[in-house]
Amino acid sequence: MKYLIVGLGNIGLEYELTRHNIGFLTLDRLADQKEASSWQQGRLVFETVIKHKGRTIHLIKPTTFMNLSGKAVSFWMKELNIPIDRVLVVTDDLAIDYGKLRMRKKGSAGGHNGLKNIEEQIGSQEYARLRFGVGDSFAKGRQIDYVLSPFDKKELEDLTIHMDRASEAILAFCTVGSDRAMSQYNG
Repeated sequence: MKYLIVGLGNIGLEYELTRHNIGFLTLDRLADQKEASSWQQGRLVFETVIKHKGRTIHLIKPTTFMNLSGKAVSFWMKELNIPIDRVLVVTDDLAIDYGKLRMRKKGSAGGHNGLKNIEEQIGSQEYARLRFGVGDSFAKGRQIDYVLSPFDKKELEDLTIHMDRASEAILAFCTVGSDRAMSQYNG
């Protein structure tokens, strides 16, 4: 059984450790834990593959920048012939406290331009997403600066713990399904 896990973020060193790149960072962490081969440049993405409990899990990081992520998701769903119910998008979320996770089987973009573009490109909101809370410690009107800024020192101290939990949630999605993964990791 094949799965497609999409980490949202922006390419480039200036974005590497920013809150908006938590999708990329989480997939990097999962790939390291599973001793995946190095990331390969593919069409519109960097890709690697991991195996877990008989599942083949394709990890992709779109190279299209966040707001055009849907092109990559649409292409790779078709290229790998992976149905929408085996796609999970990992993204940042300002409305959730830092480090908290929220998995959903479907839903709106909630103002997130990357998710909005995915919906437009695949023609559906019926895909799972794992939202990683980055908090909302920014002044009014400064949310773009906030998500594109690096994690602060305190956040960095706990970041690997939170990414490990997100990695576990991803693997649970692929093995026990979204309902059980949601009940175990949402909170």
